Amino acid sequence: MTIRTAPARAILGACLFVLLACAGPKDVSTLPVTEVVVDSEKGPQHFTVELATDSASQERGLMYRKSLAPNAGMLFDFYYTMGLTFWMKNTYIPLDIIFIRADGTIANIAANAEPMSTKQIPSKGGVRAVLEINGGRAAELGIKSGQKVHAGIFGNL
Repeated sequence: MTIRTAPARAILGACLFVLLACAGPKDVSTLPVTEVVVDSEKGPQHFTVELATDSASQERGLMYRKSLAPNAGMLFDFYYTMGLTFWMKNTYIPLDIIFIRADGTIANIAANAEPMSTKQIPSKGGVRAVLEINGGRAAELGIKSGQKVHAGIFGNL
């Protein structure tokens, strides 16, 4: 379709703007997705996770999400080992924050992090990555510190 007059283009543009504005924020991510397997007391646990590998996706994380599938989550790769601190600002759902060393070993888990809180949640020692899953899920599945997370970033698939 070709719009030949400026007023017609302006009206069509305004209508499109209103439609997009009314649609509101989406609970859909465009981040790459991969599978992560976590060793647990109940055997291997499979998660389909979004990859947060740049500063923009890491800053946003799972903020503004209203739900998360039971075996979904987000894996933050910081590429280097360092002490990390997370918070739950603008995060509507409780999360288990799993801090992971460079070899894939779980350093510590902050269970059921409080939604919307700005309380600092630190790693215990240097970690390379963080896995966020639904709050309470780690305990439910028998996931604990010292167990392994298997993912491409750790080279232990």
